[in-house]
Amino acid sequence: MLELDALTGVEALLGRIAERRVVYVGEHHDRYADHLDQLAVIRGLHARGKPLAIALECFQQPFQIHLDAYVAGAIDEAQMLRRTEYFERWRFDYRLYRPILRFAREHEIPLIALNLDQALTRRVGEVGIDGLDRHQRAALPASLAPPDEAYRERLREIFAQHPFGDERDLDHFIEVQLLWDEGMAARAADYLAANPERTLVVLAGAGHLEYGIGIPDRVERRLGLPGAVLLNGEGRPIEPPAADFYLYPAPAELPPAGLLGVQLGEGEEGAGTRVVGFAADSGAQAAGVAVGDRILALARRPIADYADIRLALLDRTPGERVAVTILRGAEERLDLEVELR
Repeated sequence: MLELDALTGVEALLGRIAERRVVYVGEHHDRYADHLDQLAVIRGLHARGKPLAIALECFQQPFQIHLDAYVAGAIDEAQMLRRTEYFERWRFDYRLYRPILRFAREHEIPLIALNLDQALTRRVGEVGIDGLDRHQRAALPASLAPPDEAYRERLREIFAQHPFGDERDLDHFIEVQLLWDEGMAARAADYLAANPERTLVVLAGAGHLEYGIGIPDRVERRLGLPGAVLLNGEGRPIEPPAADFYLYPAPAELPPAGLLGVQLGEGEEGAGTRVVGFAADSGAQAAGVAVGDRILALARRPIADYADIRLALLDRTPGERVAVTILRGAEERLDLEVELR
């Protein structure tokens, strides 16, 4: 482990981490300052001439081909987001990650889909690893080391904060976390082994990185490559075992997004997407949208699913007025104007 430093920015540490082949930069998924730190590390290493790749927890491994196509310029941002099923599978505001992905595309830096397919982790949460069938087992990482007591204890403390199950549920919870960590570590290690000329910057939740007992020690077990772990130090004690470096970025917030204020049904057949409820302060409801209506178009874009809604609103701000076409009942079509909130 590198000597622990408390730093106010990333410039002071670039020289300390530049020779590491794998650099882990933690995040709270919805904290914009963390993602700005991640971008600053990537920019700084790139400016030093390091050949980079960026591995992201927010994308799942089955969709790697679409990240490749995006970086190569073969598809645009909207196509990439649709094809990776980003909005359905991750749902955190894409604008948090957008500057990182655009920088990668601009400089032809490979983007690596780090996360496992959620269907597998969801199934393990339901039945445990022992309950998987033969085909599901074939999708497990080749090396799946049993959790040691330190790992179990850390997860037991997290589980205890959410009293929703018994000891069996705890065991399944630990198996899911282990599978996530092993699956992401395997993906990172495979890339590093196949691309020895590149430095891999891993962007993942802080819980998968801190104390080195999530992804980092599993990569090191596979390749013998110690990495540098960087975490946001705001609001937490400085603990030398938790990270190699702490970052203390200036506060930063995304501009507020413009929202319709609707709750949408999932996996339903029929035209458009169905409204099943409203937020407390809903511009759509104020404009006359009702529960059961189906949104057919938004901002003059056809709507087929949740992703279409998110894409249509991606760069909209509160106070903007957008055209919304709805289907009410079997045949009644209405054109409304909604003020985003």
